[in-house]
Amino acid sequence: MAEIKTEKVNWLDFQAPGEKEISEIKKRFNLHPLVVEEFSTPTLRPKAAEYGNCIYLAIHIPLYDTENKTTYPGELDIAICENSLITAHDLEIYQLTELFNELKKSKKKRELYMNQSPGALLRYILEILLESCFPRLDHISKKLDHIEKEIFSDHEKEMVFEISLVKRDVLNFRRTMKPQRTVFESLLRDNKYIEPELRPYFQDLIGTNIRIWNMLESAKETIESLESTNNSLLSNQLDMTMKVLTIFSAIMLPLTFYSNVMSMSIDIPLHNNPNAFWIHALIMIIIAIFTFAIFKIRKWL
Repeated sequence: MAEIKTEKVNWLDFQAPGEKEISEIKKRFNLHPLVVEEFSTPTLRPKAAEYGNCIYLAIHIPLYDTENKTTYPGELDIAICENSLITAHDLEIYQLTELFNELKKSKKKRELYMNQSPGALLRYILEILLESCFPRLDHISKKLDHIEKEIFSDHEKEMVFEISLVKRDVLNFRRTMKPQRTVFESLLRDNKYIEPELRPYFQDLIGTNIRIWNMLESAKETIESLESTNNSLLSNQLDMTMKVLTIFSAIMLPLTFYSNVMSMSIDIPLHNNPNAFWIHALIMIIIAIFTFAIFKIRKWL
């Protein structure tokens, strides 16, 4: 457990809290059993609820897995009490950890972020977490530009896997962000832990969430269009390959027929002629040219 104390706000942060830590905060803050249960178990969906002497929030932060190249949700449990803010998370949320360490080291930043109320501190935390999404969205945008450039540089096959990675990343990002808006909207309702003067700031957080969602929608439409274009180009390449093979087979068919007829004859025509091989080869070449000419005349090529 890590804690920062000021005259107006105490911030307690738990990473992967165990039974001992949960029992300690339950006794210290007289938390409702349902809140304690929420801290103990994973919450699959974002949630906001008021329990007696506190407000409980469960939100999911989009985190990035560099090894698997995808976004995944990191759960953040928050309890807002009269003079305290409690945060708990199983996975490390580096934005939150960085803010906590900065506040612990810097008196000026504590005066800036922790000089009002737990609700104001919560607003700062949510704002930082939401703003941290934009660099990741910019990274996705750069990936889309790279994929578009490679698609039109005759690297369609190599881009199939890259497109799949970006689609999964965007899908997981959307899945994490979409339900958060209802949680932010719930903070605009009347309650004793969120001051009325803070509501415009939480309304602004909703606007930030909408901007993130709009960027995700744009990324989704772009990657789907790029995938469709890439598939069309790959399909066109396959069609051209099949066309060449079909033409080759069509030209070879009369030559095969001619050679089979010659092999079935008891006396091969011109077999006594010393130039018989070259004469038959010339006849086969003429047949091939004639077949090719028919294809050109019928505009099959």
